[in-house]
Amino acid sequence: MRPQLSQKQIFGIPFAVMIITVVGLLSALIGDGWWDAVSWAALGLPVLFYLFFIGRRQSS
Repeated sequence: MRPQLSQKQIFGIPFAVMIITVVGLLSALIGDGWWDAVSWAALGLPVLFYLFFIGRRQSS
């Protein structure tokens, strides 16, 4: 039987990804220059997570 997970364990990483995505969206709206770099990095992170976990799933 699997141990019970707390809400922090279940929703911790998705919440962090949500916060990073919101930071990316806001930085894209705020300005240019290094703000664009922040937005690209922050909005690229969920895509990298997706590719990583899809690749890990197919190799199993």
